[in-house]
Amino acid sequence: MSTDIDPGIFKAYDVRGLHGEQFDERTAYAIGRGFARVLAGMYDVAPSELRLALGRDMRLTAPAMAAEYARGMAAEGASVLDIGMVGTEMLYWTVGSRKLDGGLMCTASHNPKAYTGAKLVGRGALALSGDAGIGELRDLLTGGDLGEPTGEPGRIAEENVYTPFQQAALAWIDPGAVGRLKVVLDGGNGMAGPMCGPLLDLLAIEQVQTYWKPDGEFPDHEPNPLLEGNRRFIVEKVRSEGADLGIAWDGDADRCFFIDGSGEFVDGDFLTALLAKSILDREPGATILYDVRASRAVRDVVEAAGGTARVNRVGHAFFKTRMRDEGAAFGGEVSGHYYFRDFYCADSGTLPALLILELLSKDGRTLAELLAELRAKYFISGEINSEVADQDAKMAEIADRYSDGEIGWLDGVSVDYEDWHFNVRPSNTEPLLRLNLESLRSREHMEAKRDEVLALIRS
Repeated sequence: MSTDIDPGIFKAYDVRGLHGEQFDERTAYAIGRGFARVLAGMYDVAPSELRLALGRDMRLTAPAMAAEYARGMAAEGASVLDIGMVGTEMLYWTVGSRKLDGGLMCTASHNPKAYTGAKLVGRGALALSGDAGIGELRDLLTGGDLGEPTGEPGRIAEENVYTPFQQAALAWIDPGAVGRLKVVLDGGNGMAGPMCGPLLDLLAIEQVQTYWKPDGEFPDHEPNPLLEGNRRFIVEKVRSEGADLGIAWDGDADRCFFIDGSGEFVDGDFLTALLAKSILDREPGATILYDVRASRAVRDVVEAAGGTARVNRVGHAFFKTRMRDEGAAFGGEVSGHYYFRDFYCADSGTLPALLILELLSKDGRTLAELLAELRAKYFISGEINSEVADQDAKMAEIADRYSDGEIGWLDGVSVDYEDWHFNVRPSNTEPLLRLNLESLRSREHMEAKRDEVLALIRS
């Protein structure tokens, strides 16, 4: 079988491209075959010994694409458990809870409707990435003819995992402790409605459901709440409804984002700090991971609560692997990925929603009141992108200019001073440097330092 596959679809953490231009059903079949071969090589077993899960999201192309992924995996001899249309974390949970050898989620996550793709995991629901697995898959599929499958094709079985998944998720909180909060829910026409909806229906909250039904046309807005334009609706809805908070999910619902009662977006590092506190109440002394871009609020909150805070590289493959290796209870990224050790280290859009609703109900303060303490002390820039010709040279120039600070190279270049700090890291896919900066003095100090570092980056 000749592949002729665009190498541009192989990203740092997934496989993704425009359907019909970079990626079609023939590509999906080849990826299914290649994925089985790569996993077999990783675990030193025959492909026929593999047990793999398959899920898909609500995209219009997903049924046909998923069928070809399944056919490709089975062609190599792997047994495939097709769990149908699910949120991505349900695929991760299935791989972890059933002790499968891996899984493939047919999704393009938060991308516009023209995109398709796949997220790939191995044993323990640990992600394949550009550092381990995806590079091998790319080389295999762009290296020539795959040849014909050998041996007997594997069996494809179907199963509905919604009930056991939802039971496992609900066990993370005391449902009776959640009070009558008024909550605006924005499912983005993605998978949040069917995945989280039945759980939220069990709570005493008053729901204002919007875009709650999966629809691959995305008739209302793109399923990426990180973009300000896509969350304008929920901000206005929270204010007009007088709601206590809003929760918005991305397309495959493995990330959720929060709007406080005043209509202000909750930054991912502040949300990480709140979730870390919730986890430490359950598991005193636990280790918490946070990413190099994050506010010092995370470290300070974790240490004040008796936990151990450890900084980590950006990216779910790095978080999940380190959580497994070190037993960290929780990890949070600025981008809205939140990982839970006792949920197979999966990044979840369900658990943060449940935990924050429980936290607010037990604490008695509003989300805005909880965040006021952090917003008054930690002044963050958010992520700012700049196009540069030579990423490495520019980062070396930054390190030289700020050599009187504490320099770190864990992920890009990080510079720390007592009252401010920043990280500049390269994009994996574009000629960009990404700046995240924080001041512990004032917003004006943050803005001055932000502009100073940006001027150097863009010079």
